[in-house]
Formats: sequence, structure tokens, C-alpha cells
Amino acid sequence: MEALHMEFMQNALMAGVLASIICGVIGTLVVVNRIVFISGGIAHASYGGVGLAFFLGLPVMPVTTVFALMTAMIMAAVTLRQRERADTVVGVLWAAGMALGIILLDITPGYNVDLMSYLFGSILAVPRGDILDIAGLAFLVMVLTLACYRGFLVMSVDEEFARARGVPVTLLYFLLLGMTALSVVMVIRVVGLILVIALLTIPPYMAERRAKSLGGMMVLSSLLSVFFCVTGLWISYYLDITSGAAIIAVASVTFFISLLIPQRNGAVATN
Repeated sequence: MEALHMEFMQNALMAGVLASIICGVIGTLVVVNRIVFISGGIAHASYGGVGLAFFLGLPVMPVTTVFALMTAMIMAAVTLRQRERADTVVGVLWAAGMALGIILLDITPGYNVDLMSYLFGSILAVPRGDILDIAGLAFLVMVLTLACYRGFLVMSVDEEFARARGVPVTLLYFLLLGMTALSVVMVIRVVGLILVIALLTIPPYMAERRAKSLGGMMVLSSLLSVFFCVTGLWISYYLDITSGAAIIAVASVTFFISLLIPQRNGAVATN
């Protein structure tokens, strides 16, 4: 409990809870729409935005956000038109973004930034200003998801049926990848680029095996993410290890344990 009296730990807990809400909602849509590989591509390609920001001497988060959004829109356009080649294009953009970021950082004069904070997260160093940004994103994600919930639901179940019913599948798909890109950029501060995909997929997958509806899956996924973040923070504080890695380690162990528990009848996965 003494750790909670420290401002940096309070900030870390708030950032973890807000990031959990974002990951619970967006991660659920990512998992049920089977675009985990695309979200991973967005996450790793956004590293190019980090390198570009340092090379141009501009704020990291705004530049990375714009770069990630542009990458997401390109991936959305390609995967909609050429589904059979989607994995190849995503893989190329994934590698190209990472390579661009590394090259730009290498040629940036006087570069001395801690690379580990972007690769594995720095939740204990999240300032109050970033928490407000994450809170704003969490609010935006909730509003957009509630406004488009029925469309996302039908699209997730059967895309062709959704088109036949007049659901704007293309618009919703671009919106989903855009929200995924924004979420990735914000959650980078919590677990880093390398581990962000785990927080977007492990809780939703576990929730999918227990929840009976898409909304229930989002709620359960968010609660699981909160548990992973709080427990991971506690472990990292007392063992003095990297917080992002500790959070994902807790999530991974819990995931493998959950595989031993029989799936609940009527779960989203079976419906």
C-alpha cells in the first residue's frame, strides 16, 4: 500500500486502467474480426513514426499518431481489395516501418533517448498530461463503439450478410483500423511496441471463451486487462523488473492456465 502514496505509481495505475479499457474494447473487435496480424503490423510499423519524430525534432506522440493512422489506412485499403495478399502486404509494411524507424534514429544527430522505453514501455514514467490524453482516447473509443455497436456486431458475425443489410462495412473497417492505430500509440507508453499486441489479444481471447455477447466480451476483457496491469505493476515494483514485461508475463501465465479450464457453454466463440 505504501507504493500508492507515490505520485508515479498513482499515475501508472490510472494509465493502466485507462489502457485496459481501450484494449478491452478495441482488442475484442480485433479478435472477433480476425485482424490480429494487421493490428500487429500497425503496432510495429508505427515505430517508423517514433524515428521520424526524433529525426525531425518534433513531439513523438503526435508524429507517431499520424504515422500510425496513415499506415492503418493503407493496410485497410489493401486488405479490403486483395484479401489473398493481405498477409504479405502487412508483413512488408511491418518490416518497412521498423526499418525506417531504426535508420532514422541511427542518423539522428545526438540521439540519446532510451530505446527500451518505446520497445517495452515505461508506465512508471507516464506523466499526468499523457494520462489525460489516454483518458480522452478511452472516451472517444467508448463513444464510437457505442454509436457503431450494431454495425460492428453484424460485420463481425458475417461481412457479406452485413453488406446485404446495408451496413457500411468499408467505413466501419477503416474506422476500426483507425481506432486500433490510435490505441496502439497510446498503449505504447504502458507496455511498449513489442508487447502491445499481447495486451490487445490475450484478454479478449480469454473473454471470448466465457462471454455470451460482444458487449459482455468487451467488459470482461477490460476487467482482465485491469487485473493484468495492476498485478504486473505490483510484481514489477517489488521485484524491480520492467513493468511492461511483467504485465504481459502475468497475462501469459493466466492465459495458459485458462486453457486448462473448460470453455463455458454459449460463449461468443461457439455462437
